[in-house]
Amino acid sequence: MASKPQRIAGVVRPPGDKSISHRVLMMAALARGTSEIAGLLTGDDVKSSARVLRQLGADISRIQESGVRISGSRLLAPGSRLNCGNSGTTARLVLGVLAGQKFRATLTGDASLRRRPMRRVTVPLKQMGADIKEKGDGLPLTIRGGTLRGLTYTSPVASAQVKSALLFAGLTGRVPVTIREPYRSRDHTERLLAHLGLEIHERDGAISYQPSAGSIPAFQIAVPADPSSAAFLIAAAILAQEGELVVENVGVNPTRTGFIVVLERMGAHVERVNLRDAGGEPVADLLVRPAQLRGTEVTAREIPTLVDEVPILAVLASRARGETVFREVGELRVKESNRLELIAANLRAMGTRAEARGNDLFVEGNEKPPRGRVTTASDHRLAMAFAVLGTVGSADVQLSKSVAISYPNFFRDLKRCFA
Repeated sequence: MASKPQRIAGVVRPPGDKSISHRVLMMAALARGTSEIAGLLTGDDVKSSARVLRQLGADISRIQESGVRISGSRLLAPGSRLNCGNSGTTARLVLGVLAGQKFRATLTGDASLRRRPMRRVTVPLKQMGADIKEKGDGLPLTIRGGTLRGLTYTSPVASAQVKSALLFAGLTGRVPVTIREPYRSRDHTERLLAHLGLEIHERDGAISYQPSAGSIPAFQIAVPADPSSAAFLIAAAILAQEGELVVENVGVNPTRTGFIVVLERMGAHVERVNLRDAGGEPVADLLVRPAQLRGTEVTAREIPTLVDEVPILAVLASRARGETVFREVGELRVKESNRLELIAANLRAMGTRAEARGNDLFVEGNEKPPRGRVTTASDHRLAMAFAVLGTVGSADVQLSKSVAISYPNFFRDLKRCFA
């Protein structure tokens, strides 16, 4: 992807938040009555959740941004394996949903997902009383849920997927759950539970859910734009030579805005306009202008708030003055690809000094135009990050376009941002 120096301009709205889309689909499938969701992400991962929920008896209309209707009911034993595709969120959260169901189900996925770790979820679910048969630390595995017991759990990792799986297990099993994490992770599940009037509290750094006697009410909700998808457009605006870009309707949940915090520290400014609330989530329009960046250190405590943005932050770091260090990002080795090693290798292919040392990533800024071929291993976030790098003046970045998982219209939107 080659380009000349460009001017950024216009207004763009990224697709719906992937994390929220998974969660509202699952909650609607558990609710009594018909729920309506607007702004749902139409990417492959969310379609995987919808497919699995349909196998479990939920009536879900075609996945489209304009609106999706879900008629929830008592979940039913599936007639075949539940194929979660490439979606780790689907697999881990559905395990929590199934923990409270009195039937057997087997989960599987594509080759990439079958390599991703599941014990971080299955270990605490077994402690709650779920019967899980597994070989190694991945899919396929079989779960039989049923009568659960309450759990107080200290997670060794700050993971919204682990936390959400346990909260879904408490919800479907009607048992109390308390979870502590080393650092605070995304809180979309907690916000959704609270928005629906269910009893969930944060006290002394722990999240606690108390079951209620009634059923989950059907609901209407609008999903805000995904800040992780917005990050690529924000980065393109920062790397442009002039102009400004408005990125509309972006979720600015504090557990998701570590990317913006780090950008401010690096010398950029992202202005929040028209701040409002949507379904318990803070939302704003973001105004972004080009900026000269300087290197920084991204701490381990910050990583849970920006883990999906590390690829694009690393790309920005490659254009900054000085060195940027990302601490404790070993989790990136078990994403859709070995994302940590591929970030470093691809930056080196572009002429940038970059190295993964243990669980840390080091990137040295480089003023020369990036030139080279990118290996994405079909990882959507790597493809988008290096496509943004390709917008730098005189760049020559060649890559495949594997973005359907989270942002199907990314390349169209990226092109529209430039005057």
